[in-house]
Amino acid sequence: MERESISHIAHGDHPIAAPLSETAVERLLARAKPPRGARILDLGCGEGAWLTRALARYPDATADGVDVSEMALAAAAREADRRGVSDRLRLHRTPAADFAAGQSYDLVLCVGATHAFGGLAPALAAVRGHLSPRGLALVGEGFWERPPTPEALRLLDAKPEDFTDLAGTVESMEQAGFAAVHGHTSTPGEWDAYEWSWTGTLTSWALDHPGPDGDAALAAARGHRDMWLRGYRGVLGFVTLLLRRV
Repeated sequence: MERESISHIAHGDHPIAAPLSETAVERLLARAKPPRGARILDLGCGEGAWLTRALARYPDATADGVDVSEMALAAAAREADRRGVSDRLRLHRTPAADFAAGQSYDLVLCVGATHAFGGLAPALAAVRGHLSPRGLALVGEGFWERPPTPEALRLLDAKPEDFTDLAGTVESMEQAGFAAVHGHTSTPGEWDAYEWSWTGTLTSWALDHPGPDGDAALAAARGHRDMWLRGYRGVLGFVTLLLRRV
């Protein structure tokens, strides 16, 4: 079973593909306050959870979503149609690092997708390149809540330098030419809700679909749960910062 299919199923009950609650997402979008007629861009939009909510909140805005997953973009199109915002959303199947718009944006999002650029620093450079002079960015990134153990690093297939602590993460964003004007640090409860939904939804699907695909999905759910519970729970944090260009 392809990893893309597993991810799509696992996020079925938690379409926000990051450890944030619906309330947190809505608060961040409200705090962004883009101007009338705003242009919004999501680099690594996945299934469009942020964009469709932004367009519903700001009825005169238009948006572009960029992702490499055909399955995720199809889901984003369906959700946009369900919310009645599809006429204001353009979806692009291309690597986020390769996207060229020919215009600047009032709000640029890159939440949990910095890996698409090879890390936080190149992601921030790309975000800045798409942002209008007075625009805002929403960037979500992991950080170490506490120094990772060798077992956590093994399970995550990560290195200590892949992340820094929260203060260092904020500092990295400001060193890239931004000022942090608001933020949300995901709570342990948000992390647990996200992970239990991811593993539980996938497990339920696997039990309802016996056979090779079900076996693969169940193995993926158990592997992910072990990585979370035995590895990064309480070790890996997540912060989403609202940034303004300096």
